[in-house]
Amino acid sequence: MDVLRQLFEQHYGFPPDEVKPLQGQLGGSGRAIVRLRSGGTSAIGILSTAREENVAFIEFSKQFRSHALPVPEIYTQDLSQGAYLEEDLGDTTLFEFLGAHRSGESIDPRAMDAYRKVVAILPRFQVVAGRDLNYKVCYPRSSFDRQSIAWDLNYFKYYFLRLAGVPFNEQSLEHDFDKLTKFLLTANRDYFLYRDFQSRNVMLREGGPFFLDYQGGRKGALQYDIASLLFDGKADLPPAMRQQLLDHYLDCLAGLIDLDRGAFMEHYYAYVYVRILQAMGAYGFRGFYERKAHFLESVPYALKNLRWLAENVKLPIALPALMEALEAIGSSEKLEGLTAPAAGLTVRIFSFSFHQSALKDEEGHGGGFVFDARGLPNPGREERFRALTGRDGAVIDYLSREESVSTFLAHAMALVDASVATYRRRGFSSLMVSFGCTGGQHRSVYLAEQLAKHLRGSSGVEVVLRHVELEKMHMATEATSERLSK
Repeated sequence: MDVLRQLFEQHYGFPPDEVKPLQGQLGGSGRAIVRLRSGGTSAIGILSTAREENVAFIEFSKQFRSHALPVPEIYTQDLSQGAYLEEDLGDTTLFEFLGAHRSGESIDPRAMDAYRKVVAILPRFQVVAGRDLNYKVCYPRSSFDRQSIAWDLNYFKYYFLRLAGVPFNEQSLEHDFDKLTKFLLTANRDYFLYRDFQSRNVMLREGGPFFLDYQGGRKGALQYDIASLLFDGKADLPPAMRQQLLDHYLDCLAGLIDLDRGAFMEHYYAYVYVRILQAMGAYGFRGFYERKAHFLESVPYALKNLRWLAENVKLPIALPALMEALEAIGSSEKLEGLTAPAAGLTVRIFSFSFHQSALKDEEGHGGGFVFDARGLPNPGREERFRALTGRDGAVIDYLSREESVSTFLAHAMALVDASVATYRRRGFSSLMVSFGCTGGQHRSVYLAEQLAKHLRGSSGVEVVLRHVELEKMHMATEATSERLSK
């Protein structure tokens, strides 16, 4: 991270006093993403070995900002080391905002409003900025052409169908892929195609959306990006909401081009299919091949979307081998655990003191995690913190600025996330996670609170949080007050 520290100091004139890895932002990209902060100044630092993607992102960002599109400002860069600093857009993604403002199929109007703002801006990327964009920096292709489509379809075939053990006739499937590709390429492809336009790549700040991760962009058809957003797997948008947002998108698009809605819709659902297949290839590659189990959590949502398409959409072309393969996914024994609705999982998180005995799991499977935080910086040794706890702002600020604490927490979260994914797939109902420190007042409380915040809002997960030593302190205080009042 030294290069990012240096860039920060070169840009602002003073070094960062905190470098914190950002949770949940690595995804499948392999980039390191950190927040650098000093006082009230912060920036996001990116480290990536993919030089061509770095060049594309930085070039596109400058061009989008020239069109007043809401993307991060690039502050400074050192592409020889794969590093750059960009504007800090906060911590709330559209995906997280949706999760916090829904109950099953019921979507809060605030989430709907956020999505409407997002789909209203998309045509400006595609049409306005797309007219004079420098497509020479696109990587790995300058357009979503036959080769790009072939890569996506084969990604699905070899990394999902093959690794999931789903039977298919390869020659017949290739014939259908060829038909689908030819049909997709008959759509007008003279627009900017964002490529990964989904809810985790949109940040919300002060009520407005900001857009990230367009480094894979290229020239292509309008249908692809809106399909990506509306059929975004784990976002799991209700069909009625998808239709309302599609109508709103088309209304906004019609203000920029002479739109033939019939021609648009003729190709739309074919692009929905190819986007879902590309995503399933990614789930298979990351989940089955790289053994990153949390990517497989998205498979049931993709299959739910495919079932909806099978029941509600008739493509203009017949693709019997592909449809047969998709139907076979539902009967695959290997996918049975993934496609079955996951049972609700309760994650019970505790903080405690190692001066007392470690806690035992009395309700679950006798497993879980006990994390020892005594090797971390201890706020309890400083007079100003002794009367406070890990829930107080001053202690939170102190610990969040310690890189060793951020690293410890990142590793703990990664371990817990992997178990949560596995427990949910296997139908387990309980997971226990405990953080211990010397007194059970500062470090363990802070870490437990951060993990609880991280897990809350996760689909199918209920979080129960307890601070054992704080509860004892509270009971002692109440008992003293009761004695004094007598």
